[in-house]
Amino acid sequence: MNKLVLITGSSKGIGKAIAIRLCQLEYNIVIHFNKDKINAIKTCEEIEQICGIYPQMVQFDISNREECKSKLENFINKHGAFYGIVNNAGLYEDCNFPSMQPDQWDKVINANLGGFYNVLHPCIMPMIQARKGGRIISITSVSGLIGNRGQVNYSASKAGIIGASKSLAIELAKRKITVNCIAPGLINNANENDIKEFEQQIINNIPIKRKGTSEEIAYAVEFLMSDLSSYTTKQVISINGGLI
Repeated sequence: MNKLVLITGSSKGIGKAIAIRLCQLEYNIVIHFNKDKINAIKTCEEIEQICGIYPQMVQFDISNREECKSKLENFINKHGAFYGIVNNAGLYEDCNFPSMQPDQWDKVINANLGGFYNVLHPCIMPMIQARKGGRIISITSVSGLIGNRGQVNYSASKAGIIGASKSLAIELAKRKITVNCIAPGLINNANENDIKEFEQQIINNIPIKRKGTSEEIAYAVEFLMSDLSSYTTKQVISINGGLI
């Protein structure tokens, strides 16, 4: 297949599971990381063991606009336009809103919502000019759909990504580039859900009575990246065990 796909934040967790699954399907994946080079290398080594291919890596801070532009433009100039982009990288900094400091708001918004622009903007025109269609998938969260206590900043950033994705889907539809979101609920190994104090309470409210897995998110990405999803755009697929 050899379609070039960038997966941001793919050194571990959901991003790693997505990278492994897409590599198994013979996509030409690119592993992205910022600070976690050790786990990025481990991910590449694991993929090599599974698929026999050591993937390419790229390093940049998604909240740094100039760095994103420089690194992505250089990569595209060398290797060509991406067919697919999975916006998975992000962060959270939970705090009740009355106690939330300006830097806690700015840090999360700049990384999660700002990162949507910073990563996609250098990639879109090359994708359009390639005239091969494309797939853009953003990993959001149920917090962006229903909100969550202590996550006003995080929920705002994820809801913003959903709104931005819907608008971008309309703009790119005639180019045969689809734009969709996946909104996970409580997932094993997902950093945003690493709140042990409330974990059992959340599970009690999930009809399926368990956390999801990173692999279950990866299977949804598999569908949205495939030709079978060519009529699916501007959608949010929430994988949450019936939580919402």
